[in-house]
Amino acid sequence: MSSRESPFSFSTAAQRAHFDFVAENDAAVRARQADFHAQILAQFRHHIPAGSRVLEAGCGAGDLLAGLAPARGLGLDFSPAMIAKARARHGAQTGLEFRIADIQAEPIDETFDHIVLDYLTGYLTDIQRALQLLHRAAHERTRLHLTSLNTIWRGPLRAAEKLGAVMPQPPSNWLSHEDLINLLELSGWEVVVFERAQLFPFNWPVISSLFNNVAVRLPLVRHFGVSLWITARPRRPRPVSAEISCSVIVPVRNESGNLRAALERIPTLGRRTEVVFVEGHSRDDTWAVLQREVAAYRGPHLVQAFQQPGKGKWDAVRAGFAAARGEVLVIQDGDLTAPPEDLPKFYDALTSGAAEFVNGSRLVYPMEAQAMRLLNFLGNKFFALALTYVLGQAVKDSLCGTKMIARSDYERLLRRIAVLGDFDPFGDFNLLFGAALLDLKIRDLPVRYRDRTYGETNISRFSHGWLLLRMTWFAMRKLKFRL
Repeated sequence: MSSRESPFSFSTAAQRAHFDFVAENDAAVRARQADFHAQILAQFRHHIPAGSRVLEAGCGAGDLLAGLAPARGLGLDFSPAMIAKARARHGAQTGLEFRIADIQAEPIDETFDHIVLDYLTGYLTDIQRALQLLHRAAHERTRLHLTSLNTIWRGPLRAAEKLGAVMPQPPSNWLSHEDLINLLELSGWEVVVFERAQLFPFNWPVISSLFNNVAVRLPLVRHFGVSLWITARPRRPRPVSAEISCSVIVPVRNESGNLRAALERIPTLGRRTEVVFVEGHSRDDTWAVLQREVAAYRGPHLVQAFQQPGKGKWDAVRAGFAAARGEVLVIQDGDLTAPPEDLPKFYDALTSGAAEFVNGSRLVYPMEAQAMRLLNFLGNKFFALALTYVLGQAVKDSLCGTKMIARSDYERLLRRIAVLGDFDPFGDFNLLFGAALLDLKIRDLPVRYRDRTYGETNISRFSHGWLLLRMTWFAMRKLKFRL
């Protein structure tokens, strides 16, 4: 890679000279800011698992990149003194490389899982060009993580400079979060997550956690977070591919009257459609009827059926996903109240790139009279609002059974939610939490909710409602407040 300067070379040269000076003179100031930088590292670690492929543009002395423990980490900086310092401090760490480079000048011909721009945009002379060139370093599931200073802290920062608490700053860009989001979108990136972080940039027991984990994520108070945090994905719309295979997982328990209808109504999805029935130790004759229907089936789909090893819907879904052979996985509830005829819309949303996790929503269109009782409706509304707050992405109906995800993302999702433990017997929260932890783009897809034509619901409004409340509080602590 060439280190030739960007078109605004006069400004770039001034910036380079400043950071060469900082590299040689920031030891005392950096030590005073250790707590602040440790908080930044913890925030990045929440989004970037160890062992990832990470590119950091504007890596400075390399401390953040080294702290992320990547399998492959490439740090770029246009300051030769900074790169020399990074190599001296972290060059011996396996998987790390540091290069002199200006990301406004040339693309990087290597792809990474995560791209980090930590407080860099304030010093770029052409932010849009840099963001455009970074596409060359991104694959379909790459996430770009950008931090910047909240502009309401501009005055306190100037005061801190005069007191010697921070290094003197060169002329720089002061960008609002609207400015940053606009530049990302102009450059072909779609914002997945935006939040503010860090109210208290010091490491004091209890106090730091109270301010930085809880208070900064509360209404009104959150506007005072020192750091702006944005996670974005490359926006690359592409036509729907008929070459992608799909597996439809159908958990069934006491649903013998719906089995033939399910086989007849599930449409063809992509190159090959597979239907996987997972029977949940029914009290009626569901298992016997299912075996007969599968044996007699002569339709276009591949079909398999087996009994789940444990109990609960999540156990059935995991077993079905494990047995499935499709590249795309979708859940179709066996009661057919969410019509299988809507599945092509889910498939189109996922394979076109419009969404990376497609979540059905029963709360948009009018529903049939007996489809959902009032208490269930109000409960779904409550949990949707709570989950939207927790996940940082809009989710109108968290409990709709129809959910679609790529197999490759599901396999990553299982690894990410392992730290949460076995807390969700239904699976809806597991899948939504996992998608959020992966920073996948979640989109609701409206479905029409129908009355049951056979059997009764397996959901208990009160006992299951209490369980869902406990799960929501668990999510609030672990995902939102990170306690």
